[in-house]
Amino acid sequence: MNSAMSALKKSVLFCGIETGEIEAMLNCLSAVKRTYEKGEFIWRNGDHVTSMGLVLTGSVHVIEEDFWGNRTILSECSEGRIFGDAYACMPSVELGVSVVAAGRTEILFLDVQKVITVCTSACEFHTRLIRNLLSVLADKNLMLTQKMKHMAKRSTREKLLSYLSEESLKQKNARFEIPFNRQQLADYLCVDRSAMSGELCKLKKEGVLDFKKNWFHLLSGRTSEE
Repeated sequence: MNSAMSALKKSVLFCGIETGEIEAMLNCLSAVKRTYEKGEFIWRNGDHVTSMGLVLTGSVHVIEEDFWGNRTILSECSEGRIFGDAYACMPSVELGVSVVAAGRTEILFLDVQKVITVCTSACEFHTRLIRNLLSVLADKNLMLTQKMKHMAKRSTREKLLSYLSEESLKQKNARFEIPFNRQQLADYLCVDRSAMSGELCKLKKEGVLDFKKNWFHLLSGRTSEE
Protein backbone atom coordinates (compact mmCIF):
# COMPACT_ATOMS: atom_id res chain seq x y z
CA MET A 1 0.00 0.00 0.00
CA ASN A 2 3.05 2.35 0.28
CA SER A 3 2.80 3.38 -3.39
CA ALA A 4 -0.76 4.54 -2.76
CA MET A 5 0.04 6.65 0.32
CA SER A 6 0.28 9.90 -1.64
CA ALA A 7 -3.33 9.55 -2.84
CA LEU A 8 -4.51 8.55 0.63
CA LYS A 9 -2.87 11.63 2.15
CA LYS A 10 -4.65 13.82 -0.42
CA SER A 11 -8.01 12.33 0.44
CA VAL A 12 -10.38 14.24 2.71
CA LEU A 13 -11.17 10.88 4.30
CA PHE A 14 -7.69 10.66 5.85
CA CYS A 15 -7.19 14.39 6.47
CA GLY A 16 -5.31 15.02 9.72
CA ILE A 17 -4.23 11.38 10.08
CA GLU A 18 -0.49 10.65 9.95
CA THR A 19 1.10 8.16 7.53
CA GLY A 20 1.85 5.58 10.21
CA GLU A 21 -1.68 5.86 11.54
CA ILE A 22 -3.15 5.36 8.06
CA GLU A 23 -1.02 2.25 7.54
CA ALA A 24 -2.20 0.86 10.86
CA MET A 25 -5.83 1.47 9.94
CA LEU A 26 -5.87 -0.13 6.47
CA ASN A 27 -5.90 -3.70 7.74
CA CYS A 28 -8.56 -2.78 10.27
CA LEU A 29 -10.71 -1.37 7.44
CA SER A 30 -10.27 -4.53 5.27
CA ALA A 31 -8.65 -2.44 2.52
CA VAL A 32 -8.42 -4.15 -0.90
CA LYS A 33 -6.74 -2.60 -3.98
CA ARG A 34 -7.97 -3.39 -7.50
CA THR A 35 -7.07 -2.10 -10.98
CA TYR A 36 -9.55 -1.36 -13.79
CA GLU A 37 -9.04 -0.54 -17.45
CA LYS A 38 -10.74 2.34 -19.32
CA GLY A 39 -14.45 1.69 -19.83
CA GLU A 40 -14.55 -1.20 -17.37
CA PHE A 41 -17.51 -1.23 -14.99
CA ILE A 42 -16.60 -1.13 -11.31
CA TRP A 43 -20.22 -1.42 -10.23
CA ARG A 44 -23.45 -1.69 -12.20
CA ASN A 45 -26.93 -0.36 -11.56
CA GLY A 46 -28.73 -2.87 -9.31
CA ASP A 47 -25.63 -4.08 -7.46
CA HIS A 48 -25.46 -4.13 -3.67
CA VAL A 49 -22.25 -2.76 -2.13
CA THR A 50 -20.78 -2.83 1.35
CA SER A 51 -17.51 -1.03 0.57
CA MET A 52 -16.74 2.44 -0.70
CA GLY A 53 -14.06 3.10 -3.29
CA LEU A 54 -11.16 5.54 -2.97
CA VAL A 55 -9.41 6.48 -6.24
CA LEU A 56 -5.64 5.96 -5.97
CA THR A 57 -4.78 6.72 -9.61
CA GLY A 58 -6.89 7.65 -12.63
CA SER A 59 -10.56 8.59 -12.27
CA VAL A 60 -14.06 7.14 -12.40
CA HIS A 61 -17.39 8.38 -13.73
CA VAL A 62 -20.62 7.84 -11.83
CA ILE A 63 -23.20 7.41 -14.60
CA GLU A 64 -26.88 6.84 -15.18
CA GLU A 65 -28.14 4.94 -18.22
CA ASP A 66 -31.73 4.77 -19.46
CA PHE A 67 -33.51 1.84 -21.14
CA TRP A 68 -32.03 2.76 -24.56
CA GLY A 69 -28.46 3.06 -23.29
CA ASN A 70 -28.31 6.86 -23.25
CA ARG A 71 -25.70 7.84 -20.67
CA THR A 72 -25.57 10.79 -18.27
CA ILE A 73 -22.44 11.50 -16.22
CA LEU A 74 -23.57 12.43 -12.73
CA SER A 75 -20.10 13.06 -11.31
CA GLU A 76 -16.38 12.49 -11.83
CA CYS A 77 -14.11 11.21 -9.06
CA SER A 78 -10.37 11.77 -9.45
CA GLU A 79 -7.37 10.81 -7.33
CA GLY A 80 -8.03 10.96 -3.60
CA ARG A 81 -11.83 11.13 -3.91
CA ILE A 82 -14.26 8.45 -2.74
CA PHE A 83 -17.45 7.03 -4.25
CA GLY A 84 -20.18 4.60 -3.24
CA ASP A 85 -20.10 5.75 0.37
CA ALA A 86 -23.82 6.56 0.66
CA TYR A 87 -24.90 3.22 -0.83
CA ALA A 88 -22.38 1.29 1.26
CA CYS A 89 -23.94 2.81 4.37
CA MET A 90 -27.25 1.28 3.23
CA PRO A 91 -26.23 -2.14 1.84
CA SER A 92 -29.85 -3.31 1.45
CA VAL A 93 -30.46 -0.58 -1.17
CA GLU A 94 -29.65 -1.38 -4.81
CA LEU A 95 -27.31 0.94 -6.68
CA GLY A 96 -29.31 3.41 -8.76
CA VAL A 97 -26.20 4.31 -10.77
CA SER A 98 -23.20 2.62 -12.37
CA VAL A 99 -19.50 3.42 -11.89
CA VAL A 100 -17.07 3.20 -14.82
CA ALA A 101 -13.30 3.68 -15.04
CA ALA A 102 -12.56 6.80 -17.12
CA GLY A 103 -9.04 5.51 -17.79
CA ARG A 104 -6.70 2.96 -16.26
CA THR A 105 -7.61 3.33 -12.61
CA GLU A 106 -6.54 1.91 -9.24
CA ILE A 107 -9.20 1.75 -6.54
CA LEU A 108 -8.84 1.05 -2.83
CA PHE A 109 -12.02 -0.47 -1.38
CA LEU A 110 -12.81 0.11 2.31
CA ASP A 111 -15.45 -1.69 4.37
CA VAL A 112 -17.84 1.09 5.41
CA GLN A 113 -19.19 -0.74 8.45
CA LYS A 114 -15.63 -0.93 9.78
CA VAL A 115 -15.16 2.77 9.01
CA ILE A 116 -18.20 3.88 11.00
CA THR A 117 -17.69 1.42 13.86
CA VAL A 118 -14.96 2.48 16.29
CA CYS A 119 -12.51 -0.37 16.90
CA THR A 120 -10.33 -0.92 19.95
CA SER A 121 -7.06 -1.07 17.99
CA ALA A 122 -7.37 2.30 16.27
CA CYS A 123 -10.08 4.20 18.14
CA GLU A 124 -7.79 7.20 18.68
CA PHE A 125 -7.74 7.82 14.92
CA HIS A 126 -11.15 6.37 14.14
CA THR A 127 -13.14 9.29 15.53
CA ARG A 128 -11.36 11.64 13.13
CA LEU A 129 -12.00 9.20 10.27
CA ILE A 130 -15.74 9.24 11.00
CA ARG A 131 -15.76 13.06 11.09
CA ASN A 132 -13.92 13.11 7.78
CA LEU A 133 -16.48 10.77 6.22
CA LEU A 134 -19.26 13.16 7.27
CA SER A 135 -17.31 15.97 5.57
CA VAL A 136 -17.08 13.90 2.39
CA LEU A 137 -20.85 13.28 2.39
CA ALA A 138 -21.51 16.99 2.91
CA ASP A 139 -19.12 17.89 0.07
CA LYS A 140 -20.93 15.51 -2.30
CA ASN A 141 -24.23 17.10 -1.39
CA LEU A 142 -22.79 20.48 -2.37
CA MET A 143 -21.48 19.05 -5.67
CA LEU A 144 -24.94 17.73 -6.55
CA THR A 145 -26.43 21.12 -5.69
CA GLN A 146 -23.92 22.78 -8.03
CA LYS A 147 -24.79 20.40 -10.84
CA MET A 148 -28.50 21.12 -10.34
CA LYS A 149 -27.65 24.81 -10.72
CA HIS A 150 -26.18 24.12 -14.18
CA MET A 151 -29.08 21.85 -15.14
CA ALA A 152 -31.61 24.53 -14.18
CA LYS A 153 -30.35 26.78 -16.98
CA ARG A 154 -32.67 26.98 -19.98
CA SER A 155 -30.31 26.50 -22.90
CA THR A 156 -27.16 24.61 -23.88
CA ARG A 157 -25.31 27.94 -24.01
CA GLU A 158 -26.34 28.88 -20.48
CA LYS A 159 -25.46 25.43 -19.12
CA LEU A 160 -22.01 25.63 -20.69
CA LEU A 161 -21.31 29.11 -19.35
CA SER A 162 -22.56 28.17 -15.88
CA TYR A 163 -20.28 25.12 -15.74
CA LEU A 164 -17.21 26.82 -17.22
CA SER A 165 -17.62 29.86 -14.98
CA GLU A 166 -17.78 27.63 -11.91
CA GLU A 167 -14.65 25.71 -12.97
CA SER A 168 -12.76 28.97 -13.54
CA LEU A 169 -13.73 30.27 -10.09
CA LYS A 170 -12.93 26.93 -8.45
CA GLN A 171 -9.46 26.81 -10.04
CA LYS A 172 -8.95 30.58 -9.49
CA ASN A 173 -7.79 31.09 -13.06
CA ALA A 174 -9.36 32.20 -16.33
CA ARG A 175 -7.30 29.45 -17.98
CA PHE A 176 -8.17 25.98 -16.72
CA GLU A 177 -8.55 22.32 -17.60
CA ILE A 178 -11.77 20.34 -17.20
CA PRO A 179 -11.91 16.56 -16.47
CA PHE A 180 -14.23 15.76 -19.42
CA ASN A 181 -13.82 15.26 -23.16
CA ARG A 182 -16.57 16.66 -25.42
CA GLN A 183 -18.89 13.65 -25.21
CA GLN A 184 -18.42 13.37 -21.47
CA LEU A 185 -19.13 17.09 -21.02
CA ALA A 186 -22.31 16.76 -23.09
CA ASP A 187 -23.35 13.76 -20.99
CA TYR A 188 -22.63 15.66 -17.77
CA LEU A 189 -24.71 18.67 -18.85
CA CYS A 190 -27.41 16.46 -20.45
CA VAL A 191 -27.18 18.21 -23.82
CA ASP A 192 -26.68 17.09 -27.41
CA ARG A 193 -22.97 16.91 -28.28
CA SER A 194 -23.38 18.49 -31.74
CA ALA A 195 -25.45 21.34 -30.35
CA MET A 196 -22.92 21.87 -27.58
CA SER A 197 -20.00 21.91 -30.02
CA GLY A 198 -21.88 24.47 -32.11
CA GLU A 199 -22.39 26.70 -29.07
CA LEU A 200 -18.70 26.44 -28.15
CA CYS A 201 -17.74 27.60 -31.64
CA LYS A 202 -20.19 30.51 -31.41
CA LEU A 203 -18.81 31.53 -28.02
CA LYS A 204 -15.27 31.38 -29.41
CA LYS A 205 -16.24 33.51 -32.42
CA GLU A 206 -17.91 36.06 -30.13
CA GLY A 207 -14.77 36.36 -28.01
CA VAL A 208 -16.38 34.92 -24.89
CA LEU A 209 -13.90 32.08 -24.59
CA ASP A 210 -11.15 30.12 -26.30
CA PHE A 211 -10.42 26.42 -26.02
CA LYS A 212 -8.18 23.59 -27.11
CA LYS A 213 -9.24 20.07 -26.19
CA ASN A 214 -9.88 20.08 -22.41
CA TRP A 215 -8.29 23.49 -21.85
CA PHE A 216 -10.45 26.63 -21.72
CA HIS A 217 -9.74 30.35 -21.43
CA LEU A 218 -12.61 32.62 -20.42
CA LEU A 219 -12.48 36.08 -22.04
CA SER A 220 -14.50 39.26 -21.58
CA GLY A 221 -16.76 38.94 -24.63
CA ARG A 222 -20.57 38.90 -24.71
CA THR A 223 -22.36 36.21 -22.75
CA SER A 224 -26.05 36.94 -23.39
CA GLU A 225 -28.28 34.78 -25.59
CA GLU A 226 -28.40 35.85 -29.23
